[in-house]
Parts: sequence; structure tokens; C-alpha cells
Amino acid sequence: MKERLEALKIEALAQLQEVSGPEQLNDLRVKYLGKKGALTEILRGMGSLSAEERPVIGQVGNEVRAAIETVIEDKQNAFQKEETEKRLQAEKVDVTLPGRRMPQGGVHPLNKVIQDIEEVFIGMGYNIAEGPEVETDYYNFEALNLPKDHPARDMQDTFYVTEELLMRTQTSPVQMRTMQSMDGESPVKVICPGKVYRRDDDDATHSFQFNQIEGLVIGENIRMSDLKGTLQQFVQEMFGHNTEIRLRPSFFPFTEPSAEVDVTCVKCGGSGCRICKQTGWLEILGCGMVHPKVLKAGGYDPDKYSGFAFGMGVERIAMLKYGIDDIRHFYNSDMAFLKQFARI
Repeated sequence: MKERLEALKIEALAQLQEVSGPEQLNDLRVKYLGKKGALTEILRGMGSLSAEERPVIGQVGNEVRAAIETVIEDKQNAFQKEETEKRLQAEKVDVTLPGRRMPQGGVHPLNKVIQDIEEVFIGMGYNIAEGPEVETDYYNFEALNLPKDHPARDMQDTFYVTEELLMRTQTSPVQMRTMQSMDGESPVKVICPGKVYRRDDDDATHSFQFNQIEGLVIGENIRMSDLKGTLQQFVQEMFGHNTEIRLRPSFFPFTEPSAEVDVTCVKCGGSGCRICKQTGWLEILGCGMVHPKVLKAGGYDPDKYSGFAFGMGVERIAMLKYGIDDIRHFYNSDMAFLKQFARI
């Protein structure tokens, strides 16, 4: 049996030296060392040996197994190293090649205008207030002097969730919530940015969803001249120091008196052009002195306190500031359009 084991060792080592690949190596491992392999087959005959011969043959068998396993392991390591080298060559990266520049995004023009407006008013001592986009009928209309069936509601037709819940048509509800949270204390100086919703058909100047920023100031002896001075400073910060404003009488249920605000045309500087229809003026926002009923609803005595409010569409400001002629450009994800504002 010892001779058979030595012969098996010589045969196995000779065949292992000729192995050309991992699959062939595995076949030889099974052939010689597997449960039904040649070495196992020989060692099964140890039962017929004497007690003196068994340890000797057992030791020889272990030596044969160890010799075959050592060669197999060396071959496996060699094949793995060879495979690694091939992969490194195939996946080699030329570090001398120029890098690929990752595309860099920018602030959306609407967000940039919102930031600019906020910075202007923060610089004038205003705080920023926010509120829910799904609003109650009370805060969106009734508390702002727009009772049910008031004809002025037609100008702000919106999307209703229930009879008493709706998508807000303006950020004025945030002003009312702010007043009520102050418990009659003054002064109040806030701007209220956010999305608003109205049932408008989409076209070059209208959208069912847009951004709005409203402002509110309440205190003692607040006058219309304070409102005009505030808006004058704002438009000069946004459109340039040569920009002038004018106030035209208008109507809003929540302010009295009310006015529309125009600025000198950003294109022609007021001399008259196609953009301003030769008038030299462009409308940008509405404003007025807070109506006494609104002051009362907010918890303020109109005999002691007064205030002013204003509201502007962010898209309108952005269109004038950057010379954009279609509001839909802001929403259609046109990268060619958005890239123009990557570094503003």
C-alpha cells in the first residue's frame, strides 16, 4: 500500500505541473483528494492492515495529501495573481488624462430674486414669516375684509379642498396669522414669501401657481409716505438707483386707500418703448394702508394703530429684472434657459 501511495503522489504531482487553468486544477483536486478520489480509495484499504502497519501507512497518506495540497494551493495563488494582473491591465486608468469636469448647478432665477428681495427688506429691519399653503377660508378671505359672496373674490378664484379649505390665493393670510400671534403688540414688520394658487389659464404672463412676497408694517403713526419711501428704496435696490416709482389709485378690499405701483421702464429708463407701450412706466405691485377691519381682525385698535401692506409677484419682478418675456420659462426645466443664470 505504501508503494501505491508513493506512485499516486508521483502521478498527481506530474499532472499538476501540466495544469493550464483553474478549472483543470479543480478537476485534479477532486480526482485525487475528493471523497471518491484516488487517495481516499487507497486509504480505505487500511482496515486490512495490522495494527503495526496502520500508523506507518497513515503517516505516508498524510504526507501524500499534504504534498498534493501544497502544489494545488501554489497553483491557485498563481492563477489568481495572473487573473488580477489581467484585470489591472484591462481596467488601467491613465492618470495623465485631463479630468472630467462635473456639471455645476446654480441658483434658480426665481430663488435668486426671492433671496434678493429678502435681503433688501431684512436690511430695512423686516422679519420673514411663513404659513401654510392649504389655508382656511377665514384667513384667506374673511379676516381680510372679503366676506363670503363678496364680488372681489372673483379676482382670486382658486382651488378648493373643501368648502372651508382652499389653496391660498395670496400670502396675506400669513400677515393675519402674524398679527394675531403678536397679541396687539407693535411694531410689526414682516415680509411673507411663498407659493400661491389661482385658477388661471397658463399663458405668457399667467400661471395657476406662482410665487408672491407680501409685506406688512403696523405701528403708531404709520403713514402713506412711509409706504412710498419703503417701496422707493426697494425698487432702487432691485432695478437701480435711477429707478423712480409712481402710485396710482386702485382698489383692494384689505387696504384703504389702495394703490398700484409703477416703476420707470427697465428697458428705456422712462423715455418710452415697446416694452412699456410708450408710457415709460411698468406696473410691479399693489399696496395700501391696512383697512381698519383688517386691523381689528388682527387684534389691533385702528384708532391707535395704523399700517401699510404691499404684495408683489416674484415672477413679475424676475421678468422685469432679467428681460424675460414668458413666465413659462421658469417652470419648463429648459437647461439652455437656466444656464444663463448659473452665475447671477
